[in-house]
Amino acid sequence: MATQREVKTRIASFRNIQKITRAMEAVSAARLRRAEQRIAALRPYADAIRRMTRQAAIDAGAEVSRLPLLAMHESEQRVGVMLVTADRGLAGAFNSQIIRAGLRLGAELEAEGRTPVWYASGRRGVSSLTFRGKTLAGAYTGFTDRPSYADARRIAGELMAAYVDGELDRVELIYNGYVSPLTQRVTREVLLPLASATILGEDDTEAPAREGPRALVEYEPDAEELLRVLVPDYVETSLHRALLESTASEHGARMTAMRSASENAGELIEDLALEMNRARQAEITQEIMEVVAGAGSLV
Repeated sequence: MATQREVKTRIASFRNIQKITRAMEAVSAARLRRAEQRIAALRPYADAIRRMTRQAAIDAGAEVSRLPLLAMHESEQRVGVMLVTADRGLAGAFNSQIIRAGLRLGAELEAEGRTPVWYASGRRGVSSLTFRGKTLAGAYTGFTDRPSYADARRIAGELMAAYVDGELDRVELIYNGYVSPLTQRVTREVLLPLASATILGEDDTEAPAREGPRALVEYEPDAEELLRVLVPDYVETSLHRALLESTASEHGARMTAMRSASENAGELIEDLALEMNRARQAEITQEIMEVVAGAGSLV
């Protein structure tokens, strides 16, 4: 059995850990509220640009195929896989589940005879893919705590350039979609070509709008010229939304993980306190026995 001094040292260590985990939980909770506010502020713009781009693409008709970002390549041999992770850990399965989903997608593509081209944001994703021997075509770090639109524009610009130049035939995005502080859903989306993305597809949210009369829209300049501006903005906004949702998911996962760690530390402290009391009682009993034995030897 450990001595009182040893148990006291372990209790002090767990109490220090508990202080750290509680502080990290409070910091993550504050950052989560800010991330939720940024997502709420972005949604109206993202929804509006999606509706505008979709409507312009429908009205442009056959002219859509002349836009490189809307045109599908004849074959999808090289598929870009963009993983959105975090720069830091201590967030439960937040990073590992994205990495596992990305590796599964890569294995599926290779089984189909296609070549995955790896991109990753966040040090965890970059280091994990590099450790597994994957060559990264793009690595983006240092901003996952608070991603800006400029970060999304830089990443989207490289992905769009690779698609237009024929280096990529499709781009898939894997990130943690934010549901609640306790729930993060691994989300897989096709970012490019937009003809395969949700922008031009059927969705339930717009079904009621198609049943009724639709307003006549006149474009100045024409729909094709408007799409040349809207489509890159849509890609950048979609990527920015994914980065923001990943950030909110990261803070929610870390807050939950740190709360669980604090509770576990508290349980360990209680167990060690009982162990220390047993050690104290054993020492007292031993001292009493020694006193009684010494008194008996004097009689």
